[in-house]
Amino acid sequence: MARIKRGLNAKKNHKKVLKLAKGYYGAKSNQFKMANQAVMKSLSYAYTGRKLRKRDLRRLWITRINAAARIHGLSYSRFINALKQNNIEINRKMLSEMAVNDPEGFKTLVESVK
Repeated sequence: MARIKRGLNAKKNHKKVLKLAKGYYGAKSNQFKMANQAVMKSLSYAYTGRKLRKRDLRRLWITRINAAARIHGLSYSRFINALKQNNIEINRKMLSEMAVNDPEGFKTLVESVK
């Protein structure tokens, strides 16, 4: 039986990792062992960052809605509660866009729930 040689697969794996590590500082960009550690850490940071971005954007939308609602004499929580009581289903992203780009439309929405 022929013996199995793994050189080809190892070479492919090394090339893949080193391609991801392109642009890293010093040995991290051209030594596999260092590059592999850096790439694994980077990928975990990227995964976490995708989750954090959603959290940050929601915070931004809520801040914008709160600022726009307070201009019209309503706090954020009272405004959202009034929307729910009036069965107006519009998400925070769209409310935020309205507050920034369409202040008149947002004002009519606030007046309708007051």
